[in-house]
Amino acid sequence: MRVLFLASEVDGLIKTGGLADVARVLPIELQNKDVDVAIMIPCYPQVKAMLHPGQEAPVQMTMQLGSTHYVYHVHELSPFGVPVYAIDFPSYFDRDRPYDDGHHAYGDNGERFAFFSLAALQAAQMLNFQPDILHCNDWHTALAPFFLKSVLKDNLFFANTRSVLTIHNGAYQGNFDLNTIHFAHTFSHFTEEGMYDSYNMINFLKCGVLYADAINAVSPSYAKELLSPLGGHYMSHIFQRRQDALTGILNGCDYGEWNSETDPHLIKPYSAADLSGKVACKLELQRKMGLPEDADTPLFAMVSRFTDQKGFSLLVPALERFLESSEAQVAIVGSGEQGITEALQRLASKHPNRMGLFVGYSDALSHQAQAGADFFLMPSIFEPCGLTQMFSLAYGSLPIAREVGGLKDTVVGYTQGNESNANGITFIDPNGEGMYWALEKAEQLYRDEPEHFRTIQQNAMATRFSWQEATDKYLAMYYKLLA
Repeated sequence: MRVLFLASEVDGLIKTGGLADVARVLPIELQNKDVDVAIMIPCYPQVKAMLHPGQEAPVQMTMQLGSTHYVYHVHELSPFGVPVYAIDFPSYFDRDRPYDDGHHAYGDNGERFAFFSLAALQAAQMLNFQPDILHCNDWHTALAPFFLKSVLKDNLFFANTRSVLTIHNGAYQGNFDLNTIHFAHTFSHFTEEGMYDSYNMINFLKCGVLYADAINAVSPSYAKELLSPLGGHYMSHIFQRRQDALTGILNGCDYGEWNSETDPHLIKPYSAADLSGKVACKLELQRKMGLPEDADTPLFAMVSRFTDQKGFSLLVPALERFLESSEAQVAIVGSGEQGITEALQRLASKHPNRMGLFVGYSDALSHQAQAGADFFLMPSIFEPCGLTQMFSLAYGSLPIAREVGGLKDTVVGYTQGNESNANGITFIDPNGEGMYWALEKAEQLYRDEPEHFRTIQQNAMATRFSWQEATDKYLAMYYKLLA
């Protein structure tokens, strides 16, 4: 079987979120199962920097789109054993950030990624990489299944190709005015009414959902939520039309990187059998976050983008009450929306010995927060899969998670009597009351039920989400399509 994997980011080359993790690990796992797989990605400066001097010259390609004659290059590299083909068209991709300038999305994003999808399909032909499966990811590559069945419907090279669209976050849909895509007339006559949000505003994700042969979300619960008006991101009617093609496959976790026994970022390694190193990690995290060093004080941590999706509208009012009534500590690492940042800064300023805040991103500190915490906060409004709760489980930091999406599929909440099965604390209601209740319950568990806390911590560290299992499910989906 031959699989062509299209993605806008790949961990190890360029990364902004969980899509990049999947775009690296899944192709590696497919290759380990004897699948002939290749990745195509835009050639951003970070990707070009991975090319070695004297490396084989890139392949030059040309493409006519309306009256415009494109000349672009395709570089081949193999940074982690899987062939990666980088589509190099500098006026679109020679930018330090893949989607925005740090404040605003690029005005030509629709044109950039429409071009990438077309160029990737042309490059596959020129390289004679004839895919059985074209695996696309999120809105950035969602036009490719549409192109296969419209612009390229008579192209014999793709006659037996089947397409898959994985939805990592359905809230981001790629909604663009066709007038901003100067070659839109080359494909717009194939479009149908359902692909538009309003007059002349094409929705890339809708195109992919309507035309892909199979659609999968990155957790079973998120797949169900996409069918509902509340969880479908205003696209539930489109997902309902394709319900028979929609499934959910839970992401795996890279336990090579997230391993408390070998993590180079930790001041001292530890395991489920010997947690003494975790105490040292806790004291180190308290020191780094400017908090009093006390191994007996419960420590709640969070590493997150500061966005509404991550549940800060629940967390901030809950913390305002919790920090007044509790002696626990809170350590938050992340960056994002200014309003959320300012609200967290006010809390940290008001409670300097109780709350530490690091605004920015640090890979080392994110690992240290996972290891040093007793509890890990994930109060998401929606969460397609979530990876940080998998990391916190592996590091014995009990996730406090809202029962939604992938969190619901991975965290088993503690209730009286189920400590032998629980691996975290969960709540349902998307409000500050539910969040506050979970914080209080966690502190009570830590202080008043230490034996149950240790049992649940051991359960957490024994929880595993295998990429091998996830890959088998992807393969089953591929074979079903080809059958």
